[in-house]
Amino acid sequence: MFERVDPFIGTEVTDLPQPSGLAATWWWPKPQVGNTHPGAAYPLGMVSACAYSGAYPTGYGRYELSTEGVPRTMHDRQVASGFTHFQQSGTGAIRKYYNYFRVTPMLEPLDALGTLWDVEDEEAEPGWYAATLSSGIRCEVTVGPKSAVHRYTFPAHRNARLVIDLSLGGLAIPYGSTIPLRAHLQSLGPGVAEGEIVMEGAPLAVHLECDADQWRQMLWYDRRLMPGGTRLDFDYIRPTTLRPFGLMWAGPAEPGQVVELRLGFSLRGKEQARENLYRDCGPGPHSFAARREATARSWREHLGTIAVDTPSPERETVFSTALYHSLLKPCLARGESPFWPTGGPFAFDISTMWDIYRTQLPLLTTLVPDRAVELAEALLHICEEEGNLPIGYRMSRGADQFSRQGSALAHTFLADLCQLGLPGMDWEWALVHMHNDLRRMYGEDFLLRGEAHPISHTLDLAFGYWCTAKIAAQVGDRALVAEFAGLAQQWRNAFDPSTGLLKDSTFYEGGRWNYSFRLVHDMAARIALAGGDERFVGLLDRFFGVGAGPVTQPGVRPTAEEMARGYALGRFEGLNNEPDMEAPWAYQYAGRPDRTADIVHAAVHHQFGTGRGGLPGNDDSGGLSSWYVWASLGLFPVAGQNVFLLNAPSFREARIDVGGNALEIATTGFVEPEPGGPAQYVRSARLDGVPLERSWLSGNELHAGGTLLLELAATPSDWGTALAHRPPSSPGPTPPAEMSRAR
Repeated sequence: MFERVDPFIGTEVTDLPQPSGLAATWWWPKPQVGNTHPGAAYPLGMVSACAYSGAYPTGYGRYELSTEGVPRTMHDRQVASGFTHFQQSGTGAIRKYYNYFRVTPMLEPLDALGTLWDVEDEEAEPGWYAATLSSGIRCEVTVGPKSAVHRYTFPAHRNARLVIDLSLGGLAIPYGSTIPLRAHLQSLGPGVAEGEIVMEGAPLAVHLECDADQWRQMLWYDRRLMPGGTRLDFDYIRPTTLRPFGLMWAGPAEPGQVVELRLGFSLRGKEQARENLYRDCGPGPHSFAARREATARSWREHLGTIAVDTPSPERETVFSTALYHSLLKPCLARGESPFWPTGGPFAFDISTMWDIYRTQLPLLTTLVPDRAVELAEALLHICEEEGNLPIGYRMSRGADQFSRQGSALAHTFLADLCQLGLPGMDWEWALVHMHNDLRRMYGEDFLLRGEAHPISHTLDLAFGYWCTAKIAAQVGDRALVAEFAGLAQQWRNAFDPSTGLLKDSTFYEGGRWNYSFRLVHDMAARIALAGGDERFVGLLDRFFGVGAGPVTQPGVRPTAEEMARGYALGRFEGLNNEPDMEAPWAYQYAGRPDRTADIVHAAVHHQFGTGRGGLPGNDDSGGLSSWYVWASLGLFPVAGQNVFLLNAPSFREARIDVGGNALEIATTGFVEPEPGGPAQYVRSARLDGVPLERSWLSGNELHAGGTLLLELAATPSDWGTALAHRPPSSPGPTPPAEMSRAR
C-alpha cells in the first residue's frame, strides 16, 4: 500500500473521465479541486511540510480563493518561495491557514526573499517531499510527530543562503496573511537558535539546528542583516508595523554540498520544542535519513491496516491514497496544549467536523482505536477548559465558534466509542460535558421551540440527545435517559409530512434535498413520515437522478443565476461536497439495497481517479477520502449508531485490521468493475460461515473480526429486503424499565 500512495492526487483541478449514467446527473456546487497537498506528513502528526506558493487553501498549488465552480489560477505553473509547515489538508474556507516558519534556500541576496522559483522534478511519498527549484537547489523535507528535517543540495556558489522567515504566515490571497501578535528569536550558538511566535493567542515555539558549520549565522530584520545581533523581541505587532524578520546561514557552497536543517516544534515553549526535536530525531547533527526511515515505517504500519486484492495498479493507487489522506488529520499532539496547565491528550486541525464525523472518525475508531480514544479525551479536555465541545478546533485560542454547519457532532463520535466499550474513557466525565453542550448555541432554540434553524441543526441536536442517552445508559443515569427520550424524537419536527422532505429553511450549504436523507436513528419512522417505502424510494430516485438526463457543471466564475439553477435541481452532489454523503445508503432502510449498489458503484468508479485531478471536490481533512475507503470495501458506518451497512465491495478480497482483530471480506461471483459498467449486487452473505440475511453488521461484530463472505451477481436477489432484515431503527433511547431488565 505504501508504494502505491500518490500524495499528488487532489492537488489540481478535477480531471476525471466524462461521467455517464447516474453519475452524469449529479450536480457539483463546490470547488472542483481536492485542495490537498503533497507535503511530508506523519500519521495524525502535528507537522506537515511542503513547498509554499501562497496559493489557496493549503499554501501549496496554483489556485486563488474559490468557493464554487472551477477555481481560478493564481500561478500558471508550480512555483514556490520556500517551504513551510503546518499545512491543512483538503479544506476550503476555514480562515486559519498557518504556513509558519518558511525555510528558503537561496543563491540570491536577501532582498530577493519572496521570489517565486519554478518547482521542478517533484517527488513525494508518505513522510517525504522533494523538489528542485529553478535556482538549481535540490530540496527535501521529512517530518516526525513534532519535528521537521530539511535537506538541501546546493550547486557551486560563492554565497549560498538558507533563510528562515518567522514573520510569514497564511496565504498570498487577499486578507489571507497571518500576522504574529508577538515574537521572539535568539541565536544560542553556532548552528543553534530558538524562537516563538504567538498567532491568535497560540504560542508556537521552534528549536532550530543547522549543520552548515562553516557558514555565517545572522539574524535579519526588514531584509537587512544584523551582524553580531543575537536577539529579536517584538512585544506588540500590528499589520501596519510588521516587517519581515528571521534567521539566516550564508557561505560558499561546493558543488553538491548538502546542508541539513532540523526543527522541533511545541505549543508549550522553546525547551519543549528542543525536547521534541531530540525525541523525534536524536541529538543530531545529521538525522534526515533516519527520520525519513522511521516515518516511512510508521506509514507502512498505518497503511497496512487494510489490504485489497485488485489486478489494477490504478485502483490500488486510488485506494491507497484515499487511506493515506484519511490518516493525516486531526493533529494529535499529546502534552502540547498551551491553554491549560495539565498534560495529557491535545488535538488541533479538527477543521471540518461536519464532514469527518460520519466517515473519517469511524475509520480511525476502526483502524486505530487507541488514537480515537486519545482524540475523544482531547475533545473533552477542550470542553472542560474552554466551555464547549468544538465543532472545529485549530491552532488558535478558543474553540472554533463557527457552528452554522452543524451541532452536537462530537456526541456522535463519543457514542460510537461508548457502544464499542473501548477502554480508557471516563463516561461520567463525558456525560457532564455532552449534556451541557447540548444546551448551547442552537440548542436553546431546540429546547424552547422544538426545532432550530438552519433546520439541519434540529436533526443534529435530536441525534445528539439520542447519542448522549447512550452514555447516560452506560453510567446508569435513568433520569437522563428518560428526559432525553422525548428530545431525541424531535427530529420529526424538522420534516414536512406533505413533501417527505425537510421544512423550508436556510442551509449552510446545499438545500433541503441534500439534507433530507440523513440516516436518523429511527429510519422506519422517517420512511413512514414520507409515505412509506415506495414514496421514500421515489424521493431518493428523484434526488439521485434516476431516469434524468446529464447536467452541466459550473465553470469558472459561475454566475449567481447559474448556481441558483443548479441548486433548484435538488440533486445529489456526487461527493463534490459532503452534506449528502450518507444518502446512498438510505435505500437500504426501505428494502432496496440494489439501489444503494447502483449509486455507490457509480460514485466509486466515476468520481475518483489517479493523477493530480483525481478528486471531485475538497477532501475536507480526509472526510471525502474516508468515504471512498468505506464504500469501496462494501461497508458504510452509520455514525453514532454502532451499525455498519453492507454493500457489494469493489475488490475481490480485502482484509481490515480492526484494532488487532482481522476482518476478512471475501466474495464469490466477483467481476472486476469498470466505470460505466454494470453494478454488482449482494445475493447472499455469511459471517463466519453462518448465513447473514440482514444487510448490516453491528460495530461489535465488525470489531470482533472474522470472515464476511459475500455472494455477488449481476442481478439483485431478495437479500436484505425483508422488513426484519433491514438496518435497525430505534424510536428513542432505552427507557428506564428496559434498562432495569437489561441488568
